[in-house]
Amino acid sequence: MTVKIGIISEHKSGEGRIPLIPAQIQKLQSENPQVSFIVSPSNQRAFKDDEFSSIDIEMSSVLSAANLVVAVKEIKIENIHSNQAYIFFSHTIKGQDYNMPLLQHVLDVGATLIDYELISDHLDRRLVFFGRHAGLAGSVNSLWSYGQRLKAQGIDSPFLKIMQAKEYKDLADIEIAIEEVGPELTAWMADKPPLVIGVTGYGNVSKGAQHILDILPLVEISADDLLENDLSIYQGKILKVVFKEEDMFEPRDASAVFELQDYFSHPEKYQSKFNTYINRLNILINCIFWNTDCPRLISIDEIKAHYLTEPSLSVVGDITCDIDGSIQFNVGATYSSDPSYVYDLESGDKKFGFEGVGPVVMAVDNLPAELPREASEAFGEALLPFIPAMGICDYSKAFEELDLPDEVKKAVIAHRGQLTPKFEYLNTFLKA
Repeated sequence: MTVKIGIISEHKSGEGRIPLIPAQIQKLQSENPQVSFIVSPSNQRAFKDDEFSSIDIEMSSVLSAANLVVAVKEIKIENIHSNQAYIFFSHTIKGQDYNMPLLQHVLDVGATLIDYELISDHLDRRLVFFGRHAGLAGSVNSLWSYGQRLKAQGIDSPFLKIMQAKEYKDLADIEIAIEEVGPELTAWMADKPPLVIGVTGYGNVSKGAQHILDILPLVEISADDLLENDLSIYQGKILKVVFKEEDMFEPRDASAVFELQDYFSHPEKYQSKFNTYINRLNILINCIFWNTDCPRLISIDEIKAHYLTEPSLSVVGDITCDIDGSIQFNVGATYSSDPSYVYDLESGDKKFGFEGVGPVVMAVDNLPAELPREASEAFGEALLPFIPAMGICDYSKAFEELDLPDEVKKAVIAHRGQLTPKFEYLNTFLKA
């Protein structure tokens, strides 16, 4: 008996990604004859319909025969049915208000919900993610935003030659463009104070962001160097500073010392000390994980105080994009079609564009969609090992009896009308 896996078309505007690309689906079907795929047609997907049909992959918008339905972003509520399993980024595990109706519907119809964000190894390291491509696109868009900000201030710069990530054909095209603007930036910077670009974190998102920055003619310095050195010694240079946890946070108890594992286990015991760096930064690219237990990186009060002096921080590329999160003045996610806004210090509102008193915030929450083909291919490679077992699993069985890899079973949020034991805490948010 052949088990069908459906890939639904993404409904969010501008979302061109797919969890598995045509070649990967072809490989899975060849190596697993008990599994076949149905792919929903899509007009906005980066991979065109004929790329699937030309290699004998079934195309249909009807996925009712699928045992497992696979997507990237949230599926519309009306497309979630009983007796099916679904895997996508659900954005529910923090009790996000806007997706509680989605989770409630999954429970009401008795479907199974698996979340990519939770697929992890025995050390709880995530295994399936788009992080690097978020960093790549976010870094490009942050540099583009800086050029637009300077332009709004009447300053013409080589940064204006950098486009948004979505305007380039692919990553190779981006790399060529950034490299070509390098000599012009060197000449333009010659008589100017250093341009300081900060990057928070050192994970996959940060690595992607740094990959783009490192194409520029820059000098990397440490967080300590940034504080202790007279920056005039770097005149004409672009500086990159990568901030680690111990650079950004400190114990609330003044007698305690920073311990990394303690910070990971008890972030509520720590507070931000990032304010000491703000007046030396021009661009900040934020790549750190955040939840409500973690200290904020920059508060609204701190950014207001910064702009009352001699504000230097012009652009914040909040790649992780936690609204009212580590960057408290990120007051709303944006679309790629209009990616940046000025946080208005007086009203607390966002003003789209680059003019106004306050920092520019680049807050696109689906940045990998700006590099859809490369992002999809890399994501699919990580997902491949788990798909056959998820596809053939008998989801009519009780949760304890589901025959899934350990890495995936821990990512099952809901099953047969109930939250799984690990996620019963979400009942509180559902009731609220």
